[in-house]
Amino acid sequence: MKYYLIAGEASGDLHASNLMKSLLKKDENADFRFWGGDLMSDVAQQKPVKHYKDLAFMGFIEVLMNLKTILGNIKVCKKDIEKYKPDVIIFIDYPGFNMRIAKWAKERNIKTFYYISPQIWAWKENRIKAIKRDVDEMFVILPFEKSFYEEKHNFPVHFVGHPLLDAIDKLEVTPIEKFRKKHDLDNREIIAILPGSRKQEIVKMLSTMLDMPKKFEAYQFIIAGAPSQEKSFYEQFLVKDNVSFVTNETYQLLSHSKAAMVTSGTATLETALFDVPEVVCYKGSEISYQIAKRIIKLNYISLVNLIMDQEIVKELIQNEFNAKNLEVELKKILDDKYSTQMKQKFKTLKQKLGGVGASDQTADLMLDLLQK
Repeated sequence: MKYYLIAGEASGDLHASNLMKSLLKKDENADFRFWGGDLMSDVAQQKPVKHYKDLAFMGFIEVLMNLKTILGNIKVCKKDIEKYKPDVIIFIDYPGFNMRIAKWAKERNIKTFYYISPQIWAWKENRIKAIKRDVDEMFVILPFEKSFYEEKHNFPVHFVGHPLLDAIDKLEVTPIEKFRKKHDLDNREIIAILPGSRKQEIVKMLSTMLDMPKKFEAYQFIIAGAPSQEKSFYEQFLVKDNVSFVTNETYQLLSHSKAAMVTSGTATLETALFDVPEVVCYKGSEISYQIAKRIIKLNYISLVNLIMDQEIVKELIQNEFNAKNLEVELKKILDDKYSTQMKQKFKTLKQKLGGVGASDQTADLMLDLLQK
């Protein structure tokens, strides 16, 4: 089978790469062409058509400013699909781009699978019309998504479990002594800083997060560098005392962390799955925030709280995200009694996500559907 995959972010690259591995186990003739990142390249032993580093634009204003580039990429993608002639296109999240390609592909009778649903339950629920029209099969990874699609919108989907559980289950954890030696760390407990993956959000988040190291000198702080950014970009933030840096080692860092400050996104769920108590943080441009506040219909922004349908982790959003509030919440999660209660709730979270095996289950379903 010929598979054309489109992932536009680091998390999509991770989940798509694991899906590709599962497809290769079950389809020895699997042939891939893709938009994504280094993890997908490692599996396919080839470069992406476009790297997600060149695709990631965040917020309403940023998208408008880069509209010419985005439309150019859509044109390139369509031409490339026509040349490759895949048996199926597999879309991984990234809806603004992928839904446009899905519409075009459906009009040409190309099979369309969507793995990791667009978050239409949060906003742009009217996208359900396009999904029903343009997507042949949807594979969802959050437990509430199945009822959202099937009960609310009468659109059958496959709940396959969350692929993060697979990625974490397969991780070989570096011993703490080796990790400390590699990164020239001392014996103090570690507080992880996960400031996001895009430059504009990293700059916004770190300016406040880096007020904490001087207030918590009994701990050492480590910034998790995003694979989408060069190490040189972070050097402006590493002039602070008591701050270290790792890149492409977020999971190893979380394996050894006492607590974490995390920018809202997939990383909030990853942190919880490593049983690390966290404070969720988010601050965007004021215009983007005011627009989003009027459109998004959710009680929470972090996946942890959304899945559990209650506040398990504290969310500091926009004006609430400041040094004073962050210090208060960080003190709480460093308290053993408070953190133990949070970890107990993380156990329930893992049970709701359905256990390991999402990538294999998805590959099995996809092959069955394609062979029919």
